[in-house]
Amino acid sequence: MAHKILIVDDEEDVCRFTKSILEKTGKFEVTFLTQAFGIVGFVKNFQPDLILLDIMLPEKDGTEIAAELSNEPEIKNIPIVFLTALAQRVEVENNAGKIGGWDILAKPISTKDLISKIETILQKHP
Repeated sequence: MAHKILIVDDEEDVCRFTKSILEKTGKFEVTFLTQAFGIVGFVKNFQPDLILLDIMLPEKDGTEIAAELSNEPEIKNIPIVFLTALAQRVEVENNAGKIGGWDILAKPISTKDLISKIETILQKHP
């Protein structure tokens, strides 16, 4: 059974590319949103196994969205990974790959590293 991944990024090209590389593995069913409007309802309906969330979105900051999702009992345990160009790889490594308790990956990220990080997180959150 494929794991369900939700990508939230305002750059549609980034969403389509990431969706493509993840689906090529045959391990993931991927959908994406290019705006944060209505995300709580969408997540409740889609029930992803993991969310890849950009920090810089036009409507809201990704950390605000993560906090909103974490306040909803039926979806609060879905792992969130921030994908951002704001943090450099060194900053991510120095913070043990976390910001506010959430995993973070610096853009650009290699396909291998992205898939590895997703698989590691999904093993911890079956």
